[in-house]
Amino acid sequence: MSTTRRDEELSWGPREAHTVLHHDTPRRSGPDKVRGAALYSHDRRLPGLCYGVLVHARAGVGPVEVDLAPALALPGVLTGLQLREEVSFLGQAVAAVAAETPEQAADAARAVVVALDESGGWSLTPEAALAAGAAQVTRRGNVSGPDEDGDAEAVAKALERADFVVEAEYRVPVQHHMCLEPHGVVCDYRGGDTATVYASTQVAFGIPGSAAEALGLDASKVRCIVHHMGGGFGSKFSMDTPGRAACLLAKALGRPVHVFNDRAQEFLSAGNRSGSIQRVRAGATKDGKLSAYAVEIDRLGGVGRGAGNPAPYAYRAGATHVATRSIRTHTDSSRAMRAPGHPQGSYVTESVVDELCYGLGLDLLEFRKQNLPEGTWHRQLERVAREIGWYEHPHRTAPGRGDGWTAEGIGFGVSMWGGGGHDGAECAVRIAKDGSVTSSMGVQDLGTGVRTLVAMIAAEELGLRAQDVEPRIGDTDLPPGVGSGGSVTTGSISPAVKVAAHEARLAFAAHVAPVLGCPAERVTFAGGKVFDAQTPDRGLTWRDACATLPGEGLSGYGKWRADLQGSGVHGAQAARVRVDLMTGHVQVLKMVCCQDSGLVLNPLTWRSQVNGAMIQGLGQALLEERVLDQDLGIALNAQLQDYKIPGCLEIPELVALIDEGDTREVPIGVGEPPVIPGPGAIANAVHNACGVRVRSLPITPDKLLDGLAALRAGGATR
Repeated sequence: MSTTRRDEELSWGPREAHTVLHHDTPRRSGPDKVRGAALYSHDRRLPGLCYGVLVHARAGVGPVEVDLAPALALPGVLTGLQLREEVSFLGQAVAAVAAETPEQAADAARAVVVALDESGGWSLTPEAALAAGAAQVTRRGNVSGPDEDGDAEAVAKALERADFVVEAEYRVPVQHHMCLEPHGVVCDYRGGDTATVYASTQVAFGIPGSAAEALGLDASKVRCIVHHMGGGFGSKFSMDTPGRAACLLAKALGRPVHVFNDRAQEFLSAGNRSGSIQRVRAGATKDGKLSAYAVEIDRLGGVGRGAGNPAPYAYRAGATHVATRSIRTHTDSSRAMRAPGHPQGSYVTESVVDELCYGLGLDLLEFRKQNLPEGTWHRQLERVAREIGWYEHPHRTAPGRGDGWTAEGIGFGVSMWGGGGHDGAECAVRIAKDGSVTSSMGVQDLGTGVRTLVAMIAAEELGLRAQDVEPRIGDTDLPPGVGSGGSVTTGSISPAVKVAAHEARLAFAAHVAPVLGCPAERVTFAGGKVFDAQTPDRGLTWRDACATLPGEGLSGYGKWRADLQGSGVHGAQAARVRVDLMTGHVQVLKMVCCQDSGLVLNPLTWRSQVNGAMIQGLGQALLEERVLDQDLGIALNAQLQDYKIPGCLEIPELVALIDEGDTREVPIGVGEPPVIPGPGAIANAVHNACGVRVRSLPITPDKLLDGLAALRAGGATR
């Protein structure tokens, strides 16, 4: 029930008082997506549309010459252009062609003659980049750093006093974003001084400026529309090469142009999660204290710098020293990917924690709690432990040995993130004379349920149902939104919608108070009715109240407020796996996540986010890895047949638990943190099951079989 409040007292209120928020609400886009009626940017078909295709260098790097003449001579081919004169990474786009049909454009792309001077060689792997005489990736060489932090001398002394020490190297390979909708845009430019760009992007309001530059227009004359988009995970924060090519081709032709990557191009040039090599020395004492942690981190970000990570991840150590460097290779630059750097750091630290526990014969859960700050993580770890069956599990201080055909194990991991919003989002809520309500903001929905939140928040404030409010999003002609990255979207947009709906309600209350014969402060909105709080059995239906409005209706406008959102979240995960000791196959049986994120506005989509994150972590743990051939200069699995991601058969029982012990009554984003602990928890569960410690992801059958053979021979377990 919503009654009028002073603006300075505006708050979300206790969660138990909500009638719309904090209740499961289906996505507004669900029916359209199920019917195939939701229009993604890739789906746009405009009058006069032609199709562009990018031409990529197939192998190697170096200066390039492009001959477009054979392509331009083909039927239906309209134009082409060279994009660059030198290839700096494997698979970089060098040209683009446009034709009347997708098939003609594909034929034209194959007809373009690309002459690549490969005499300088290439360095595709970190080993090749570090080798003597390696082909140089940048003018400054192939290595930058190291950057150091901490006290190396204190670590050395602590390691001498430790009761058990782990010295090991851990490897995390490159993981691809795997957006179902590839990178690209449809640029609708037909000459003149205006254009509309349909983009698959995480930042709708970042597109007009880039498109305007390519088209030679004023940015205020370019509109971006992104009503639906098929995933970004951090990779879609610019117009990118397909977008620039679409704009240049459209400018040359005066016609709308459709340019999207194909799947191979996505693998080669659309970014990735950077890989990592970490060499760790860590020690613990027999009383369960993590006394020392030293790590040398190699970031593998291709031609980019790569993502760093906190070390040790989340845990407190008596002495620490971290040395980080970037090893550059002739591969596409890494980009932000759902919690940049954190899964790499978590996997390594959680693995080290387990190894120390086993070396000292300590309980894996109790050691974690002893070396994490008291409070949230302790509560969450205990909850996932109960849910996964830890307290009945036989391998709590030592791994199983796998004496039968199969073995089961349990592993843990924790996460941390910000999740707070920032300034930039604005919203308009309009109440019409016919009773319709619109909640408008130009922010894009990556598939996380933003469209639904924009309706739910306004509905709660106005005493309506979520389906009574029409959300309008994904259009730069609407009030500004923010970029969707770092889990900031919920914390950025929710306050603006809340304030806008509040302002609309204040205006409506002032208008209808004389009709009800009461002060505006007593006007109450609840259950689709408008009434005097002192006489709730009397009043008007929502539509009857709206019928008293002037023809133009009324509206409220809101901007972000820091006090209406929060930041700082934590999570804990547990995984249970079954290892087939004959084949080395790992089946994840169950994953449990307990996550805090303040006031959960829509638990249904919240659980969806968490479940998807756990699946993504499972993929990183068991399946995903970019494979390159250094000698041939090619990618060996740049397509879905060979780059494996989780499918239906790999999905375990998923349990997403809202940490109701977090009593903060403000919304906080949840996109990033649940993806972090999965790889470490699964790797630890495998070790717990059978005694094999796999220190390089993904955990594949060959690695496990080698480890099992080593165990039987009495040797190393990895």
